[in-house]
Amino acid sequence: MYAANITRAEASARSAQIAVHSYDVIVDLSGRVPDAQAYDPTATFVSTSTVRFTSRGGDSWINLIAERLLAATLNGVPLPEDALADHKLHFTTEPGEHELTVSALCAYSRTGEGLHRFVDPVDGLVYCYTQFETADARRMYPCFEQPDLKATFALTVVAPKEWTVLSNSPEVDPVLLEDDLARWHFAPTPPISTYITALVAGSFHVVRDSYTGAAAEIPLSLVCRASVAPYLDTERILATTKAGFAVFQEHFGLPYPFEDYAQVFVPEFNAGAMENAGCVTIRDEYLYRSRVTNAAYEVRDNTILHELAHMWFGDLVTMTWWDDLWLNESFAEWASHFCQAEIRAAGAERDDPWAIFANSRKNWAYRQDQLPSTHPVAADMVDLAAVELNFDGITYAKGASVLRQLVAFVGQDAFLAGVRAYFAQHAWGNTQLPDLLSALTEASGRDLSHFAAEWLQAAGVNTIWAEFDVDDAGAFSRFAIRQVAPTAWPTLRHHRLAVGLYEEQEGKLVRVHRAEVDIEGELTELPELVGQRRPALILLNDDDLTYTKIRLDPVSMAAVVHGIGTLESDLTRAVCWGASWDMCRDAELPASDFVTLALSGAGVETDITAVQGILAQCRTAIDYYTPRTARGELNDRFVTGVARLLKDAQPGSDHQLAFARALAAAADTDAVVRVLTAWLSGEEAPAGLAVDTDLRWYVLTQLARAGAIGDAEIDAELVRDATARGAEQAAGARAARPTEAAKAEAWRLACEASDTPNETHFQVCTHFWQFGQEEVLRPYVARYLEVARAISDGSDGWDERSSAIRQHVLNRLFPSPLADRATLAAVDEWLLGAPLSTYVLRQVSERRDDAGRALRCQEAGQR
Repeated sequence: MYAANITRAEASARSAQIAVHSYDVIVDLSGRVPDAQAYDPTATFVSTSTVRFTSRGGDSWINLIAERLLAATLNGVPLPEDALADHKLHFTTEPGEHELTVSALCAYSRTGEGLHRFVDPVDGLVYCYTQFETADARRMYPCFEQPDLKATFALTVVAPKEWTVLSNSPEVDPVLLEDDLARWHFAPTPPISTYITALVAGSFHVVRDSYTGAAAEIPLSLVCRASVAPYLDTERILATTKAGFAVFQEHFGLPYPFEDYAQVFVPEFNAGAMENAGCVTIRDEYLYRSRVTNAAYEVRDNTILHELAHMWFGDLVTMTWWDDLWLNESFAEWASHFCQAEIRAAGAERDDPWAIFANSRKNWAYRQDQLPSTHPVAADMVDLAAVELNFDGITYAKGASVLRQLVAFVGQDAFLAGVRAYFAQHAWGNTQLPDLLSALTEASGRDLSHFAAEWLQAAGVNTIWAEFDVDDAGAFSRFAIRQVAPTAWPTLRHHRLAVGLYEEQEGKLVRVHRAEVDIEGELTELPELVGQRRPALILLNDDDLTYTKIRLDPVSMAAVVHGIGTLESDLTRAVCWGASWDMCRDAELPASDFVTLALSGAGVETDITAVQGILAQCRTAIDYYTPRTARGELNDRFVTGVARLLKDAQPGSDHQLAFARALAAAADTDAVVRVLTAWLSGEEAPAGLAVDTDLRWYVLTQLARAGAIGDAEIDAELVRDATARGAEQAAGARAARPTEAAKAEAWRLACEASDTPNETHFQVCTHFWQFGQEEVLRPYVARYLEVARAISDGSDGWDERSSAIRQHVLNRLFPSPLADRATLAAVDEWLLGAPLSTYVLRQVSERRDDAGRALRCQEAGQR
């Protein structure tokens, strides 16, 4: 199915045969015709590269995805015309040094892989940027596309003279050419992997600054499109970046490894950001053009620090193969939150980063780890197809949680000492997991062999709860923690965790005792808690040191329901919110009770990430976990509660905006529709609520979902916001409409058109399925299965569609709102039919599991 796949076995064999020294790459973006055959300069460009390498001799290949091979010579001798096959340029060498020169016509991307080209509808200006992870550098230049074949990278670019051109090496002044063109020639980089090489070119707006620390001065730049320059939050972005440099250079032991640092905000980006060496790309939705909550700024700060951490862990020291993708991403995830905590401790105004982690990222990990596709943190990445599926909650958030547990186990000072030794020993090289564990073992003096086996090589999440006896005086006469594991993944782990005891004092839940303990096996007795008074709330995993689901006893659950807002610590509340949501997802807490808890606590919860998270969880609880016959009543209660919270919220506050969006998402009655319509007309909006561009699109999309507006209103809004983002939002709003014509066009854009840009495609897929549209959507259950089969077979052109597009279709277009027992039976029968690719089987099975969980919750609510 995946024509451009690369296997681990192939990569290993090639790294034993080939050592790469340097890439000299010339990319011509001028639009000039390379030979007598004309080409479309808006669709293709010319790339010419010279690659120097050593070979042990024999047959080998270099990776290249191109429209046409123009010329190729090995040591000055032309390669045969048929040398390029299956996205590989094949050659044979004698042992020794070699030079390969290749010129090819390559295609610009509109789906975020390779060299992406974007024309801004606001002003017609052109912007290009690369996105190469995991293996798309070969879409711009021929390369040995695997992370352990590092080489220097020297880029030359020919482009319009008024453009800004950036790469991994410091900015250079262009040399002017004829025809209003110029040439930029960048110095060679240190040895780096191909997936972190970069090219950025276009009519960019640039802000320059520098960071001066203990080491040399580091030039900094912030880069974005001209049309979004007014939203470039220079002061905060630079403040976060400079604080990150200070923290990482202090604790990582080595100075920043590159010569400058550019952060480029780009359109139509598939991910949050990418850690290109010294030239990070970030989705420009992070340049907020409308009022957002502080949670959005915290997310952006975390992204900035995550990518900065990669400069050491990932770029300086790089995984040998993608088996250690988790370590690359988990470390950056842990490091970004650690850095936020250090910045906060130094006096900066920040919410508790570990509470934010628990309220958002960790919930992602818990969900992913309970799907049938769960896998060990250290996954078996046999090929690129497997890698693409594992950019998931386990690779990022569970791995970071495991590192947090490791820090609790060995101590933060020892952990950081081990990290410093690891960087010093392996700088500019490639490593595997044992290299890091060896450094941590030596620094801490702790045996980490069981840690790796339990936490990294076994999948699944444990569940723990307290077992205790209370004497006549109300004190514990026995206290123990019981641990269970899922049947499919029966590992009982060692945990370092805290137990918090909370009493009601003057209307608040106050921690009166904390014990940090080690548990293992099925049952761990804790004599250190014997004699403590049985409190109102017993909270296991207080301070969120380990990765586990917890269960609250009935008395503790009642204390949380009535007093969660009185807990002083953001992190303690986050643990309580997480436990409650786990119990709801496992059908142990009715969805209606979770909504009651959320409405009682959201108004007084100070962590806006938690507020937004629990409001979104309420939406899931109502729409998916509530019996169909009871949804309307529960949604009405939610609307009433949110309307009250909105009325009481401080004007202009983050809470007000969060409640306004939650009310819009819940709209299913004429009364709420009238309120939202009035907001768009500039009437009846709560005092202080800015009904600005992005909120208008959000409200408009909800009205489209409800059938309250049509194409005319969407078109009018697009005139108000004639930007790329406006066009993307308009596509989503149209897809949400409950008409046959709207669904047919949305399906065409998502599944049939090959030229739908990636972010537009994402919006269409996201808004296609809606509750309350069952009649018009029913035929698309079968059509989804047909498309999924085509993706599996690689038929109908799906073998050449991008990974992002395929994943949007498989994940976002699964018919979740229509899932009942009959629908799931049809999906199950389909899954048991003709063999499916691992890629498709995993993603459809995950969505099917979500739907099955929802039905179990619904059925539990009917008992």
